[in-house]
Amino acid sequence: MKTAVIVFPGSNCDRDIAVALEQVTGQKPAMVWHGDSDLPGGTDLIALPGGFSYGDYLRCGAIAARSPVVRAVVDAAGRGVPVIGICNGFQILTEIGLLPGALMRNKGLDFVCRYVPLTVANDRSLFTRGYSAGETITVPVAHHDGNYFADDATLDRIEGEGRIAFRYAEDVNGSARGIAGLLNENGNVLGMMPHPERRVEGAHGGNDGRRLFEGLVAAVA
Repeated sequence: MKTAVIVFPGSNCDRDIAVALEQVTGQKPAMVWHGDSDLPGGTDLIALPGGFSYGDYLRCGAIAARSPVVRAVVDAAGRGVPVIGICNGFQILTEIGLLPGALMRNKGLDFVCRYVPLTVANDRSLFTRGYSAGETITVPVAHHDGNYFADDATLDRIEGEGRIAFRYAEDVNGSARGIAGLLNENGNVLGMMPHPERRVEGAHGGNDGRRLFEGLVAAVA
């Protein structure tokens, strides 16, 4: 399975996701610089990592959304290639229109960095097939702008379409309806604010995040 991690100036979780993908797939992912215009041929999965692309100037992810490689990511997603955006990657996915809504400052304006419980809201997607609906898992968060926002009509639509993948089991940042993970309408794009790549082995204190990648690899294979 060929995977690709998109690296922006200011990305600081690119190695985390690369290590997680290598552990699960057995192959090192291609590290694709944001200034490239193409993805490696035959890419089966694209990851947009967390961090502070371009120092989070303007809105988080707004400058990264204008990077040359983004057009290739959008085109690949349109062909059905799975794309996962974690933390800053989630912010970028909303900025480029692959996911609706926006990520705003946390309630209380604090940077939140701790383990949080999540409830699996949808176990039928490419990304969540390794879990059971209603199951509670524990995954770390590390964000300042993780408060998912959308208007009521959009929230009603994505909820009705079963596109909420994960919810916070407790109020972490004021996120609308507790949304911690959101799917696109075709189910091949996931934006997730917590960091599953930081919960893939015993050294992390648990492997609740590993099942996301294992289930995805199995589905793609």
